[in-house]
Amino acid sequence: MSQLTDESGVLTTDVLIIGAGPAGLYGAYYAGFRGLTVTVMDVLPQLGGQISAMYPEKPIFDIAGFLSVRGRDLVDGLVAQAEPYSPRYLLGHRAAELTHDADGLPVVRSDSGATVRAGAVVITGGVGTFTPRPLPAGEQFLGRGLEYFVPDPSVHVGQDVMVVGGGDSAFDWAGLLAPIARSVTLVHRTARFRAHTASVEKVRALGVEIVTDSEVSRLIGTERVEQAEIRHRTTKETRLVPAQAVIAALGFLADLGPLQHWGLGLRARKITVDTHMATNLPRVFAAGDITDYPGKVRLISVGFGEAATAVNNAATVIDPEAALFPGHSTDKEH
Repeated sequence: MSQLTDESGVLTTDVLIIGAGPAGLYGAYYAGFRGLTVTVMDVLPQLGGQISAMYPEKPIFDIAGFLSVRGRDLVDGLVAQAEPYSPRYLLGHRAAELTHDADGLPVVRSDSGATVRAGAVVITGGVGTFTPRPLPAGEQFLGRGLEYFVPDPSVHVGQDVMVVGGGDSAFDWAGLLAPIARSVTLVHRTARFRAHTASVEKVRALGVEIVTDSEVSRLIGTERVEQAEIRHRTTKETRLVPAQAVIAALGFLADLGPLQHWGLGLRARKITVDTHMATNLPRVFAAGDITDYPGKVRLISVGFGEAATAVNNAATVIDPEAALFPGHSTDKEH
C-alpha cells in the first residue's frame, strides 16, 4: 500500500503508529525496514514522547549497547535510524476516533482534522496523554517564567531558578541547572523526598538551597516572573525569593483519552495484548508502556522488542504471503 493522500484528504499508509516515543520511533524504522510505508501520529508537537517533554537532558542507563545515553541523543538517533524510510509525521494530532472501513481497514481521525486509512495500526502511546500537575499559585505566568519542563537548559543560564517538587524530576532539573544558573532553590511541601537519596545528596553538594515544609504561595512580576513567595506550611511565615524561572516538577496526570472509548481490551488502564502484540480489535496492535500482559516489564528496551514484534506481525496481516521473520538486517542493503 503506497503512502498517498486522496482527493478527500484521506492519507493511506501501510502502518499507522500512534505515539512518537522511543517504541513508536523504533516501530517506524522497523516498518520501513520491512518495506512498509509508515505514518506516525502524536499529540505532542515534537518527536520523542515523554523523553523530549520531560527529561531530554537526563542520562538513560538501560539502553542496550550504551553505558548511558542522554535522552535527547537517544531520540535523535531513533529519528535518524528511521529517516531513510521517509516516515510521515503528524505532530500535534491526538488520535480521536477509530473505525474500520468496508474493506476492514482501520481508519483513524485526529482532533486536528487528519484522517489516516492504514493496513494496520500500532499503538505506542506510552502512558497515554499526559498533562503536568499544575502549580496552584501563578498559573497566569505559564510560559512567562513558569514552566513544567526544561527542554532547553541553556535558556536558564544566569537566572535565579526555583524548582518545585520532591521527586526525581525535580532533583534532576535542580542538579542540571545548578552549574549554569545564578542560583537554584528547590521547594518541597514536606521534608520527605520521593527522589533517590543519591540525587538529593548530589543536589545538596552543588549548593542548591533546599526549602522543606513550604510551598510557593504566589508568583510576582510584570511581563514575566521576577519573584516567588514561599510560605511555611506550619508557621505561615513568608519570604520572597528572586526567580526569573519557576520549574514546577509536580508529576503528571496520565489519561488514555479517546483510546479508552475505542473498544480496546483494557486492564488497569493499559491495553491488553497477546504474544503477537495484537489487541482485541482487528488489525490493531500495541507496544511499549501502554500495553499489559502477564510478566510485563516497562522498560524502553522492552518496548523496542515489542515494537518489532508488533510490526512484523502487522506485516503478515497486511500481506498474508509475507514472512513473519524479515531476515537479518546484515543481509539487507540500506
